[in-house]
Amino acid sequence: MPSLIDLRRRIRSVKNTEQVTKAMKMISAAKLRRAQDRVIAARPYASIFRQMLAQVAAAVADDEESLGSHPLLARRPEARILAVLVTGDRGLAGAFNSNLIRGTQEFLRQHADADVRLFTIGRKGHDFFRKRGSNVVGARTGISQSAAYGDAAAIAREVCERFEKGEADSVYVIFNEFKSVMTQRFTISRVLPLEVPSGADAQAGADYIFEQPPGELMRALLPRYVEISFYQALLESAAAEHAARMTAMEAATSNAGEMIDKLTLYMNRVRQASITKELIEVVSGAAAQT
Repeated sequence: MPSLIDLRRRIRSVKNTEQVTKAMKMISAAKLRRAQDRVIAARPYASIFRQMLAQVAAAVADDEESLGSHPLLARRPEARILAVLVTGDRGLAGAFNSNLIRGTQEFLRQHADADVRLFTIGRKGHDFFRKRGSNVVGARTGISQSAAYGDAAAIAREVCERFEKGEADSVYVIFNEFKSVMTQRFTISRVLPLEVPSGADAQAGADYIFEQPPGELMRALLPRYVEISFYQALLESAAAEHAARMTAMEAATSNAGEMIDKLTLYMNRVRQASITKELIEVVSGAAAQT
């Protein structure tokens, strides 16, 4: 049976842990609000950009040379695949990182016949696959929770350069999409070669009048479309990570409170047993003297 001193020390330790997890929950809740606002603000922009690209594609649909000559539209057999994995830089986020890693391992098994190379964003995914000897050709750390558009643009330029040089026949981005505070959806999206939006998307938007030739606009918009795709993935992943961490810290705080109650009840029983034992010893000693 543990002593009262050991129980008090353990209760004090659990209380300190509870304070830490409660503070982390509050910080994640504040960061989640900002990250969620950024995601909600970016989604309409991406949708309108897609409609505009569809309008340009519809305008050059008859010109197969302008539509098919761009290197980002080149279609090749998937012998070399570049997978961009977006994880967090820190843990304590429940199953956020582990789900991404398991999903990426399944993706590697499904494409075992191809040469799959990884480009990791976030320390957790980079450390995991680097230690296991996976082919990691690029990495970015420190931007998973506060990614700016410039970070996404730099990643997109490097990825597009690899695709244009033939180092990758297709590019996929793997991330957690933010659905709600309690739900994050594991997502694998193909970024390259680009899928030009269909004419149905063009009909949903406005009727554009182009000042420049549509072919030139098409060549200028396609790299921006890749940048927006990566930026959207980074924003979704950041919001999903904050939501997962807030949920995990809330559960940890609740578990710490339950453990404190159980330890306090057990300590009171031990103290009561100790007092009862001392009283019995006193009474027995007094009875022996009479």
